[in-house]
Amino acid sequence: MSSPLIERLFKLQAHGTTVKTEVIAGLTTFAAMSYILVVNPGILGLSGMPAAGLITVTALAACLGTLLMAFMTNYPIALAPGMGLNAFFAFTICMTREVPWEAALGIVFWNGILFLLLTLTGVRTLIAEAIPPSLKIGVQCGIGLFIAFIGLKNAGLIVANPATFVTIGDLSDPAVMLALAGILLTVVLVMKRVTGGILLSIVLLTLIGTLIPTETGTLTATPDAIVGMPEPISDTWFAMDIMYPIEHFAETWDLIFALMFVNMFDTIGTLIGVSRRANLLNEEGKLPKIGSAMTADATASVVGAALGTSPVTSYVESAAGASAGGRTGLTAVVVAICFLLALFLTPLMKVIPLMATTPALVMVGILMMESIRHLEFDDLGATATAVVALMAMPLTFSISEGIALGFITYVGVKLGAGKYKEISVITYLLAGVFILRYLLGL
Repeated sequence: MSSPLIERLFKLQAHGTTVKTEVIAGLTTFAAMSYILVVNPGILGLSGMPAAGLITVTALAACLGTLLMAFMTNYPIALAPGMGLNAFFAFTICMTREVPWEAALGIVFWNGILFLLLTLTGVRTLIAEAIPPSLKIGVQCGIGLFIAFIGLKNAGLIVANPATFVTIGDLSDPAVMLALAGILLTVVLVMKRVTGGILLSIVLLTLIGTLIPTETGTLTATPDAIVGMPEPISDTWFAMDIMYPIEHFAETWDLIFALMFVNMFDTIGTLIGVSRRANLLNEEGKLPKIGSAMTADATASVVGAALGTSPVTSYVESAAGASAGGRTGLTAVVVAICFLLALFLTPLMKVIPLMATTPALVMVGILMMESIRHLEFDDLGATATAVVALMAMPLTFSISEGIALGFITYVGVKLGAGKYKEISVITYLLAGVFILRYLLGL
């Protein structure tokens, strides 16, 4: 039996669940997505952000975002800094466009505000319906390839080559071989539906790393302690430069749009997928509180920017908890509590080598590529749109370039085929703006 307060907040009986079931579901979801505590700081650190406190920022953003979802919707959906969105933040905004990380946080802030306004006004629905399915598929798959490419690069499995741009790394290097073995292990664990398979591979590779000697000791450094107090976030707390995107609007508008585009469709796809697993969809196959869920998601991104992280979004790993019986926001509350408790293991997380996170990045990339099966390969125009978008992202090292070239390709192919009536006004406008941006060299 649940307490009257818990019953009043989460309506467990109405959803046919119990406190025990919800707790188990929450633990399952946390195990499936806790790898973000290690992976997100590693990616954001490459942007120039101060490394100290990034684990704390990631955990707090995940905790607060998940609590927003729990109490605004009563759905068993957890949030955290999104994979793909963090890569876009670090590699496209900060490294490729050379935007300072403080200004990049300002871009994240305005992305969240815009996303929130579009949700509250209903314009979000118009945009979502106007974007061609082939472009949505191409963007998701492209981000997957981009994330996997970053993982392979970080591990040294892929290295630079002056003649061919990239080539295979030194497979005789124990660290490189260990990363490759970790990728295979992670795929097998996920195939066998092992709960927290990605996290298990990170832990195992970290432990093996203590046995591999390097010039300065071992691949995995010895932690100062097993448990400890969370690191302060004073370096990133409200460090965002919210005026930069306004003062440099001509150089940043496409970055804000790209973030919103990716965040919007990632969120919609995750919400529908997890809700279907948790039997939350109505008779028409729609999510009753999708507006509230999107509002929680957008608000979480604004909060995340203030803390000092890339956009916060709903996690598809929440489906693991739904499969374990999670039906209400109590599942999400358990996940949020777990993120807070994990902060006291910061000393252990700090010694995890970059190599150990490679399997997580590659596995996430593989999972994001699954949507390619929904592409209509009999439609050459749709195939061309998706392929251009998905190839452009890893090859240009930029998600925004992939989105821009995808829009241009879609409109160009449709016009060339005389199917101009099939193009929405929004798609025409966006393709035209992207063309103008290239012509003006912006």
